[in-house]
Amino acid sequence: MGFSCGIVGLPNVGKSTLFNALLSTIQAEAANYPFCTIEPNVGRVMVPDPRLDTLAELAKSAQKLPTQLEFVDIAGLVRGASKGEGLGNQFLAHIREVDAIVYVLRCFEDGDITHVEGSVDPLRDWEIIEMELVLADLDSLEKRQQNLQKKAKGGDKEAKAQLDMVERCLPLAAEGKPLRLVSVSDEEERKVLKGLQLLTTKPVMVVCNVDEGSAATGNALSEKVFAHCKAQHVPAVIVSAKIESEVAALEPKEKAEFLGELGLKETGLAQIIRSGYGLLDLLTFFTVGPKEARAWTVKKGAKAPQAAGVIHTDFEKGFIRAETIAYADYVAGKGEQGAKEAGKMRLEGKEYLVKDGDIFHFRFNV
Repeated sequence: MGFSCGIVGLPNVGKSTLFNALLSTIQAEAANYPFCTIEPNVGRVMVPDPRLDTLAELAKSAQKLPTQLEFVDIAGLVRGASKGEGLGNQFLAHIREVDAIVYVLRCFEDGDITHVEGSVDPLRDWEIIEMELVLADLDSLEKRQQNLQKKAKGGDKEAKAQLDMVERCLPLAAEGKPLRLVSVSDEEERKVLKGLQLLTTKPVMVVCNVDEGSAATGNALSEKVFAHCKAQHVPAVIVSAKIESEVAALEPKEKAEFLGELGLKETGLAQIIRSGYGLLDLLTFFTVGPKEARAWTVKKGAKAPQAAGVIHTDFEKGFIRAETIAYADYVAGKGEQGAKEAGKMRLEGKEYLVKDGDIFHFRFNV
């Protein structure tokens, strides 16, 4: 599994249309009224990676297995969601389960599609989304504080560490600021903050949903969003959910031609995946053989045994070493044998840091 992204936005901004397009399904009903998505829709898509195609061809693999990306389409938030307005806290609970949050902002005018706020203003929508998440975090922090104070007085070290973090977060939340702005000095503090499961500590990216004519260049509304994203250090992409819907139904060759006619080099899905990978510090490694060529995902900084554990926990427990070939060397050698003959296969141990594109064969003993 690569990672999961919760698609969040106000009603009628194109969330479900985008979700349907990305999954090439009709799992989420896209309709012109608020709350048409009552339960979160979850779907997985294959992550496109041309390297996997090349490896499968060189190894004459019987099948290709890309890594996957999970999207969760969460029903539209409205003002007061943190206090139970609309479908309220059940939406907020669903957001806690995802690795990253995608804010979908409406950056198109259309008189036939109503906006819950009465006008199109993506920065105002951003503020509403973020404020509701911050208020939910503030409520969570205030509820925990008293309980942690009691435990900390009793000498509970873990409670004391959590209380210290809660008291650092509270002033920021009270000012309406997202808690991803909290400064952490080391890995231990990062773990404590993550353990609080706060909504606004999750990485965020923004999707500007524009009209078809603005898909390649953006428009005045998306320009405002991009400027705000730059100031907030938040990645953003421009996508036309309508175009994505049309592209989803096409064959690969037709897709390329259709995108080319619109001045687009890639689909919105590809943009979202690339931004998401960067956002979560993910990288891809491969296992290749005659039966299958397969892509796997790990966090940057993962060591060889951890990568082995992604495939099977026994591989990590009994890890001995990893036969390793860099992607470029595998391709240059026209496969595993050629790479070996060129002296490009390495034996790496437990401390080896996985690099993007590594091709592994793990040796282990259980």
